[in-house]
Amino acid sequence: MTTVTVAASKKYDVIIGGGLLADAGQYIADVVSCRKAALVSDDTVFSLYGGTLQKSLALSGIEPITFIFPHGEYSKSLSVYGTLLGAMCDGGLSVSDAVIALGGGVAGDLAGFAAATYRRGTAFIQIPTTLLAAVDSSVGGKTGINLERGKNQAGAFYQPSLVLCDTDTLKTLPEREYKNGCAEIIKYAMIGGYGLFEELFDLPAHVQYEDVIAKCVAIKRDIVEKDERDTGIRRLLNFGHTVGHAIEVCSRYTVPHGEAVAVGMAVITSAAVRFGICSADVERALYEALGKYSLPRKTAFSAEVLAAAAMNDKKIRGDRLTLIVPEAIGRCAMTDIPKVELAEWLRAGGLK
Repeated sequence: MTTVTVAASKKYDVIIGGGLLADAGQYIADVVSCRKAALVSDDTVFSLYGGTLQKSLALSGIEPITFIFPHGEYSKSLSVYGTLLGAMCDGGLSVSDAVIALGGGVAGDLAGFAAATYRRGTAFIQIPTTLLAAVDSSVGGKTGINLERGKNQAGAFYQPSLVLCDTDTLKTLPEREYKNGCAEIIKYAMIGGYGLFEELFDLPAHVQYEDVIAKCVAIKRDIVEKDERDTGIRRLLNFGHTVGHAIEVCSRYTVPHGEAVAVGMAVITSAAVRFGICSADVERALYEALGKYSLPRKTAFSAEVLAAAAMNDKKIRGDRLTLIVPEAIGRCAMTDIPKVELAEWLRAGGLK
């Protein structure tokens, strides 16, 4: 078992290891004195792990108020968010109780936003069951929902009180979900250190889950502690995301987040080579990593279509957009461009 402590506006532990779910109730009771907890999960994840968590909560004297939503990105919506808040009210959840996200990024974002806004804030616990959520979205305090005009357009910075990552839950991941998580791991390897990029070639991620997850979390911790509210260095975590989010929106979320980010990283890296920001060796190494984990590098959407979709991106400030570009393996930088130049960058990255 590995513990990474995050000292943001709220200090909390990220506990990583096998067999944690059965003891989750006690872990939660140790950090939050709650009588009830809203257990938020999608229908797929709950069918696998909901019963174990409910039993663990009950053994620790915590009454679960269970809220199950349809799996998929479309549940990160105003309507589902409103229904969840209503269920929390109906269940008698008090401000001294807790909200628990059991699942992937959708569960974490939705439950976290509800926790941040219910009675102006109640304790929040993350229990990620996807690789992508374990290495990225469960840590750092970003919560939110999608609006019709774009992804994560309503949200709040709200740190959890505890993150429990039971690596045994990753054994049931479909192959596509595993690859989605690997895309985010490659992102962390591109922006951080800890020898992570080399490790991804030495052994597959799935045979070194605890170590790889801990290293990704440590990279994110180092960044979040310096810039919790995403006004400076934390923007580095958006490598591949401007293009990735645009692909998700244009595909109506049929292209999952990890695959979209993989394409985004490849496109921006190729453009960075063309503009002399990094060497072709960086591009080749990234392509090799994406290929090793069977992740895409191209999209059928055009540069113009994606640039238009990206105009609602949260990274746009005024008439300028911050792109994250690689300078070397393990080092990225922020580049501000006029937003009207985004299509040119995408064409330089190989899109038509």
